Amino acid sequence: MELITKYFPHLSERQQSQFRQLDELYRDWNAKINVISRKDIDNLYEHHVLHSLAIAEYVSFRPGTRVMDLGTGGGFPGIPLAILFPEVHFHLVDSTKKKILVCTEVARALDLQNVTTRWCRAEEERNKFDYVVSRAVMPLEDLVKICRKNVSTEMKNALPNGLICLKGGELAGETYPLRHVAEVVAVSDYFSELYFETKKIVYLPL
Repeated sequence: MELITKYFPHLSERQQSQFRQLDELYRDWNAKINVISRKDIDNLYEHHVLHSLAIAEYVSFRPGTRVMDLGTGGGFPGIPLAILFPEVHFHLVDSTKKKILVCTEVARALDLQNVTTRWCRAEEERNKFDYVVSRAVMPLEDLVKICRKNVSTEMKNALPNGLICLKGGELAGETYPLRHVAEVVAVSDYFSELYFETKKIVYLPL
């Protein structure tokens, strides 16, 4: 939890409480439904919560913005971002029913009124959003094909609507076909921990 306040020192008491509750909530749910690697649960705040919040260092969503978290898994990056941006709506989508159950119950326990969830394949979600966010779900070109239909043409933010992905490792091959439009930012520009050395944010206007 100290990691979160290190980089986000201006959290309200409610936000601090919500972030603090994540540890117990995810440990409890992970014991029933494995949504985070069992050996990685001790790194929840660094590897999952703070990593998700890298998107908040890249863009500050304006109130009223609508964001879809495609392939949310256990709720990352959607749930940490929903805590940080209480006036932004986050729609969490995953094709695995038990993962969406965890997201739904965690959001309910935290009283996150700005979170909705849906169990479906991303291809089935037809609603429009300002941004689609995703964390290492699939290759970029495949993501673009699936989520282009979900990106609204109405702009609310300074950053044009599009896709914001959290990726790791070597991305040159993956981003090459999109090199003229993709922006790649190192997460290590924001966070100094060793874990983030190979992590990237990839933004594509759509």
